[in-house]
Amino acid sequence: MISAGVEDEEKWLAAGITGLQQNAFYMHRALDSNNLKDALKYSAQMLSELRTSRLSPHKYYELYMRAFDELRKLEIFFWEETRKGCSIIDLYELVQHAGNILPRLYLLCTVGSVYIKSKEAPAKDILRDLVEMCRGIQHPLRGLFLRSYLSQVSRDKLPDIGSEYEGDSDTVADAVEFVLQNFIEMNKLWVRMQYQGPALEKEKRQKERSELRELVGKNLHVLSQIEGVDLDMYRNTVLPRVLEQVVNCKDELAQYYLMDCMIQVFPDEYHLQTLDVLLGACPQLQPSVDIKTVLSRLMERLSNYAASNTEVLPEFLQVDAFSKLNSAIGKVIGAQVDMPVVGVVTLYSSLLTFTLHVHPDRLDYADQVLGSCVKKLSGIGKIEDSLATKQIVALLSAPLDKYNNVTTALKLTNYSSMMEHLDNATNKLMASIIIRSIMKNHTHISTGDKVEALFDLIKGLVNDVDGKCEDEVDEEDFKEEQNSVARLIQMLHNDDPEEMFKIITIVRKHILAGGLKRLSYTVPPLVFSSLKLVRRLQNKDENGAGEEAAATPKKIFQLLNQIIEVLSNAPAPELALRLYLQCAEAANDCDLEPVAYEFFTQAYILYEEEISDSRAQVTALYLIIGTLHRMHIFGVENRDTLTHKATGYSAKLLKKPDQCRAVYACSHLFWAGDPEGMRDGERVLLCLKRALKIANAAQHMANVTRGSSGSLTLFIEVLNKYLYFFEKGNAQITVTTIQDLVELITTEMQSDSATHDPAADAFFASTLRYIQFQKQKGGSVSEKYEPLKV
Repeated sequence: MISAGVEDEEKWLAAGITGLQQNAFYMHRALDSNNLKDALKYSAQMLSELRTSRLSPHKYYELYMRAFDELRKLEIFFWEETRKGCSIIDLYELVQHAGNILPRLYLLCTVGSVYIKSKEAPAKDILRDLVEMCRGIQHPLRGLFLRSYLSQVSRDKLPDIGSEYEGDSDTVADAVEFVLQNFIEMNKLWVRMQYQGPALEKEKRQKERSELRELVGKNLHVLSQIEGVDLDMYRNTVLPRVLEQVVNCKDELAQYYLMDCMIQVFPDEYHLQTLDVLLGACPQLQPSVDIKTVLSRLMERLSNYAASNTEVLPEFLQVDAFSKLNSAIGKVIGAQVDMPVVGVVTLYSSLLTFTLHVHPDRLDYADQVLGSCVKKLSGIGKIEDSLATKQIVALLSAPLDKYNNVTTALKLTNYSSMMEHLDNATNKLMASIIIRSIMKNHTHISTGDKVEALFDLIKGLVNDVDGKCEDEVDEEDFKEEQNSVARLIQMLHNDDPEEMFKIITIVRKHILAGGLKRLSYTVPPLVFSSLKLVRRLQNKDENGAGEEAAATPKKIFQLLNQIIEVLSNAPAPELALRLYLQCAEAANDCDLEPVAYEFFTQAYILYEEEISDSRAQVTALYLIIGTLHRMHIFGVENRDTLTHKATGYSAKLLKKPDQCRAVYACSHLFWAGDPEGMRDGERVLLCLKRALKIANAAQHMANVTRGSSGSLTLFIEVLNKYLYFFEKGNAQITVTTIQDLVELITTEMQSDSATHDPAADAFFASTLRYIQFQKQKGGSVSEKYEPLKV
């Protein structure tokens, strides 16, 4: 059925074009022979093709444009005839004898255009006559195109200021009246189209009308281009007449389009000065009109107007634009009780953008907008509509983008209340936007109150929302979110130790309530921020009043112990062990031996009870040995206890090579780098001998399991340790001991059962070259190495 209708329409269009072209041909021939009578006859027959009711607006427009092109040629002919002496008045009368009214009116408009151009009569009289004559066509489609033609041929002949058609009897008011009358009649015809035809084709007619909207809107564009339409005329004549027609037509499509068209075509200054009148019409529109888009575009234009020229800002204050817009939005929402949430939020989002552009220094205005939006959304709870939540994100992001400072947003008392309406996923998105703003602008949140307010805003990232676990969240997204929180914690700073300690305490409260899964991301930055504070305090006197202060190294270490203890239960024992050792080193620098010992004790407990993976044990043990080697605060008893434990752990590692390397690493615990520190040569030698024994056992095991002696890498590594302590002056490491070890390695490498290992060979050769280099170096070093034979 539809395809058949389309084919029929194509046939009707083709037939109309054929008839139009045939009559146009005869019209041209008559024009060429200066036969006015035949020219009018064939032009009327040509225009009769526009009387059809079978074509859709789109097809009718195609036919109309062909007729329009021919009429322009006819108009040129009429003008040339008048210049040759033909009476334009007689011609104006003559064309009115055409048989059918539609061709007659097209010809009348064409001759009327030439009549005005000839200036033989006042333009206002001819325009008034033409606009009244066009009332004779009441068919919506044919009438719209006829009046569109009238508007087209007359737009350059209006009696405007500076126009050649302006005179004593022709004024701007006449031009405005003509355009307004034509606009009103065209709008009536356009609206009437909606109610012609069966109800089942309502949507089709709506679409067809939408295609014709620019025919009506062009009148408003013509009005805006009239030079004589100043602010007073716009306020007193144009705006009231247009708004009256818009409100009274009671048509959804017409009201939306014409309101939007008015906002777009007339100057921003006019809108500002007549804001109350324009806004007063909004609540009177049909409830189904998309007024949010209209008002949003109005506020956008006014915002851009304010941004483009700061000199106009006093005008905004003078007319109290903010209050009028805020009041109008409230009335519109009240009038349209079924307005969806997205519409409400969009309106307030546009108002906030307007406020931030026009009144950037008035935070109370911005907070008032947020408060009004919160009030309108009260009782709704969390919003699930994705379009609405997107608009809320835009609303909340506007202050961040404008001020580039989150601390300004924190001053808005209704900001957090607005975030309460976001669903969990969007709440987290908004929290991420806030953190990114802080990172981008390097904003330092420097007081405890601001930190409390900030963490209230980003609680979607810090806590399990509504008690729900994050197990179902994508792992990569979760990591990215928590890493952003970690970076945020590093940005929190205050030079005052007391206030900084308060900030740390507040952050601790929030992150410990955030669930075990987050702790491995959020605890480390908090620990290191706390240690920064410790470093700042370590040189300060802690006696007297200092003990009563909130921020002392001892109190901070107590706090850290509690935080890391929670992390060790996360479970993240390896990370907790690293943090314990970091704290122990900081306590060492503060000369707090009991505190440092306690941190080491906790690290050892984690090593024994929680770390079972062999690779993790090796890594952890190296960390323990390295940290313990740097400690200088421990007394003999405590140090012996800790070093004994470390050497014991080394001997209990699963793999022999790991045992060997850990044991010879322990030798450094007995030989401090500082000459005034502990240096026990015998225990160093004992560790190295034990390492050799383990290396020998490892080689023997390889011989039993593989039938070869295995690699000698461990022996060469131990040899290098011997050389290190030999150079450092350990009297227990003698030339004989080193010589014996070199010969042992050489013999083993040359044996038949030795496994060829290029890496070990190169390592040993490099070691021997080093010995030769030291022998040739000269001085005391050369004397020490001289007895060695390699």
